[in-house]
Amino acid sequence: MGFLILPLFPILGVVGAVLALVDVWRKEYRTIRHRPLNWGFAILSLWLIITSCFALNPTEAFLGLANLLPFFLVFATCNVLIQTPAQLRRLAWVLVIPSVIIVILGLGQMFLGWAHPEQLPALFGWVLEANGNPPGRMASVFIYANILAAYLQMVLILSLGLWIERFQAWRVGWSKSSDWVLWFLTVLVIGNAIALLLTSSRNAWGITVVACLAFALYLGWHWLVVSVATAAGAILWASFGSEFLGRQWFRQIVPAYFWARLSDQLHPDRPVALLRTTQWQFTLSMTQERPWFGWGLRNFTPLYEAKMGIWLGHPHNLLLMLTAETGIPAMLLLCCLVGWIMVQGVQLLRVWSTSGSHQEPQDKLILFTYLLAFGCCTLFNLVDVTLFDLRVNSLSWLLLSAICGVVYQWTIDN
Repeated sequence: MGFLILPLFPILGVVGAVLALVDVWRKEYRTIRHRPLNWGFAILSLWLIITSCFALNPTEAFLGLANLLPFFLVFATCNVLIQTPAQLRRLAWVLVIPSVIIVILGLGQMFLGWAHPEQLPALFGWVLEANGNPPGRMASVFIYANILAAYLQMVLILSLGLWIERFQAWRVGWSKSSDWVLWFLTVLVIGNAIALLLTSSRNAWGITVVACLAFALYLGWHWLVVSVATAAGAILWASFGSEFLGRQWFRQIVPAYFWARLSDQLHPDRPVALLRTTQWQFTLSMTQERPWFGWGLRNFTPLYEAKMGIWLGHPHNLLLMLTAETGIPAMLLLCCLVGWIMVQGVQLLRVWSTSGSHQEPQDKLILFTYLLAFGCCTLFNLVDVTLFDLRVNSLSWLLLSAICGVVYQWTIDN
């Protein structure tokens, strides 16, 4: 229930989730304590505390720990609670259902000028700005369009996995009559896709195309691979292709909404300080000066403002930000821990896919869906940072812990 209401009522959602996780921790403390992976996150937590002591601004650094340490605890607890593909499937439903209301609010925001009454932010923990934030880009109940895009990207992949599973079951004859669950999932997928387009997030657009190709390749739907690749190629050529090789012709076919956004022609005079390449170069220089302990969490912003004269919340790359703020060892340890989980998840999927495995096809599909959803979340964080949004950060750690929990349980059973 906590994670079900979290996107719409963050404060109540956190309270509900914490109460449940505390109960799990109380009952499964010994199991949690004896898992080596949790010790790895404990060591990382200690290192982050040490780096905060040596930060340029220790107060900001210790405040920044709130974006990481509590979620390590969430990870350690949830991977004990979630153990089976059936739980993955139920959790996926819990995570995608709230997106219905979020999309409706976003459409109202964009086309009907919906905005929040002044009394609501304190109660709900979110704001709804008429015409989006920034103007013209859907943000719904999230603070910025890119954050909504990161959320929609994950729930769209989860809803696609559920839709494919339901469609396959319907096709083989569970019920040839009208299936209201399949219709609901169809509307949900289309609604999430439309909302994702309206965020105008180039990162999410590209990553979602990759996710669709991954689903098509996994299922052997080669016609869909060709269709998606052709559409993506046409859009890319209209955006960046050669003038002498038909770019203008493609621009007559592809809506300007796509190629003008991708080619950045909507913002031709963007300040140099706002370019991602400028931000990434600055973080690399920070790392060179303090490679071991970094400058401290949340210290990028004041340093960048002092150098460039412009306020910027983050450098649009999670790994570069962590390297600059917490040092190279902390970033490498985090990558090793997360990478180990993903590698084990992929290996488990390969084992389940062998001819001798008795695992159900729908179980393999839901595990693949979770791996894809978290993998795409990781890709998104290579060009943006979602760490500072409670809801998106919670969702990403929940996906990772769910994968880890199923891997652990399969290892124990075998």
